[in-house]
Amino acid sequence: MAPASDSFNQTSNTVCVMDASGHVGTTLTERLLQRGYTVHAALQSHGESRLGELSCDKKKLKVFNLDPFDYQSILDALKGCSGLFYAFEPPQDQPNYDEYMAEVEVRAAHNVLEACARTETVDKVVFTSSATAVVWRNDRKSMALELDERHWTDVNFCRNFKLWHALSKTLAEKTAWALAMDRSLNMVSVNAGLLMGPDLSITNPYMKGAAEMYEDGVLVTVDVDFLVDAHICVFEDVSSYGRYLCFNNIINRSEDAVELARKLTTSAPSYPKSQDQDDMMIIQQRISNKKLNKLMVDFKSKSQEC
Repeated sequence: MAPASDSFNQTSNTVCVMDASGHVGTTLTERLLQRGYTVHAALQSHGESRLGELSCDKKKLKVFNLDPFDYQSILDALKGCSGLFYAFEPPQDQPNYDEYMAEVEVRAAHNVLEACARTETVDKVVFTSSATAVVWRNDRKSMALELDERHWTDVNFCRNFKLWHALSKTLAEKTAWALAMDRSLNMVSVNAGLLMGPDLSITNPYMKGAAEMYEDGVLVTVDVDFLVDAHICVFEDVSSYGRYLCFNNIINRSEDAVELARKLTTSAPSYPKSQDQDDMMIIQQRISNKKLNKLMVDFKSKSQEC
């Protein structure tokens, strides 16, 4: 499958995936190669082995060593690229989110966006953020409208309740947006729900506050294929702008919550099917992904034609 436009030259057909070592980055790299892109896969030291599992032709794959705190390594990976898909992966020596991770993630985002601004070729940045940068607010229970891309998580709320993942994602995304606007960079963010992948476990930092998200009707998940399609869609569509909430499932029934608990931990209790009214209750969905779904209608139809 060729990229959206046949007029792409070699530079515009070259993109960077940074960091390509995670589940999303690896899958995105593979899908972009299948679509005819040349891909610069920027990897931290622990991620290189995953690319060996790619089933597609790797002739257009170039691997770069990445240190998000080494400016030159970022510039090397971006050289000759028209686009960047950026998703933060915690450093190997600090894999868990804590109160200091926000500083790490903010520094990395700043370095990467500043490097993009200094290149002559990068035309568009797709910044992977999180739905946790949208949903945490003091007034969330009293809001009349659904939460969507216009809403931001309250960083003071996150600090008060030790929601470090949400704090990190919110501050990093705000840093990226501030720099993108200041340096006239074309940036789009994808605010993803909980990724349903092989590495999913109860220790996933997204899950902090999951019970409250469930009760609020904002606990959303996303499959890796849908998430990768969303990234490519917002990159290739010239009309894309701003932030896009990205999810394709909402956990708003008790049976959904139990099923998610089973996936998160093998020790989750197994409940028999019940016709109890409380167990059949559906919590009202209070989060919207209409903006992304509207954009992806044409993308899906074009993909099917190919």
